[in-house]
Amino acid sequence: MADGSAVPPYGPARVRRARRKPRKKALRYVAWGALGLVIAGGGGTAYAWQHLNGNIQGTDVNAALGKNRPGEQHNGSMNILLLGSDSRAGTHGQYGRGVEGARADTAMVLHVDKTHKKASVVSIPRDTMVERPQCATGHGGTAPAAHQAMFNSSYQVGGPACTVKTVEKMSGVRMDHYLEVDFKGFQKLIDELGGVDITTHKAINDPNSGLSLKAGQHTLKGKQALELVRTRHGVGDGSDLGRIQLQQAFIKALIHRADTVDPLSDPGKAYDLADTATKTVSADSGLASTDKLLGLGKDLKGISPDHTNMVTMPVTYDTQDSGRVLPLEKASHQVWSALRHDRPIPEAATHGSVADRTDSPVSAGA
Repeated sequence: MADGSAVPPYGPARVRRARRKPRKKALRYVAWGALGLVIAGGGGTAYAWQHLNGNIQGTDVNAALGKNRPGEQHNGSMNILLLGSDSRAGTHGQYGRGVEGARADTAMVLHVDKTHKKASVVSIPRDTMVERPQCATGHGGTAPAAHQAMFNSSYQVGGPACTVKTVEKMSGVRMDHYLEVDFKGFQKLIDELGGVDITTHKAINDPNSGLSLKAGQHTLKGKQALELVRTRHGVGDGSDLGRIQLQQAFIKALIHRADTVDPLSDPGKAYDLADTATKTVSADSGLASTDKLLGLGKDLKGISPDHTNMVTMPVTYDTQDSGRVLPLEKASHQVWSALRHDRPIPEAATHGSVADRTDSPVSAGA
């Protein structure tokens, strides 16, 4: 790609090449980690949050996007774009050397239904080829629209506002908010939560991520949790699509763990969780305050993992480049239409997708 984006494997040939030349990959799907902290803190009292506003970074996305957007929903449902960039600030190269310009290696659309009792999560593979719209840059300039651009390049050229704009263009679904999280916060929050319980249905060994787990029940602390969500080799076809399955299973386990935390029983821990959450999270200006995040946490507290449907946007391999995927237009339309109309995503919508071909080797809970 002209933008210098990394090319992860998808097809078998690309998998073989990757094994000959292993590369550390950026963290995916850490965004739910911040949301897990928000949920955990949502059961606490405001005194643990009221002094922490200065920790939160906010971006006025609405001003950057203007008025040419999908219409707002007025039925009580909500759409949040969860982002995790590959910026490695503060990690001292521990998870791979930094790159020039961060990319949105994580993108999930969280749809909360009008009752706030059920949720759908749609993962967008970072290497999906999309029509990227014209976007404002952070320096007062404009990034031109691009035909068949890699999805994660939207963050690189225009930050979170451009990623929101790209998602809205491809889905026709208006994003009410966005949340983003960093590397350091993910590992710390898992440690502060006391670890997350998962079950592996077979042994997983990935020398690239450092993960080595036998089949069975595990409580993953921060370091192992980070290794799990970075693992690609040894699961599925060795591609990012297989890794998404691991991450989605981990997300459900994280939601379950966060739901067991009672901040009222330990005010000190409640404050530590809130401090980590607010230092970890970047958000749109509509969420960039402790009061707003506390309110979101309370709204989401009642959504259990059993009432959270996670899918990957239907895709197929790009025949012109096995390191890229293309949206399955008809199936993707079904997915996005369900979110627009606040309905469950039809199971049949993902059946033809290459992301739906194998079972996850990990499940939530021990």
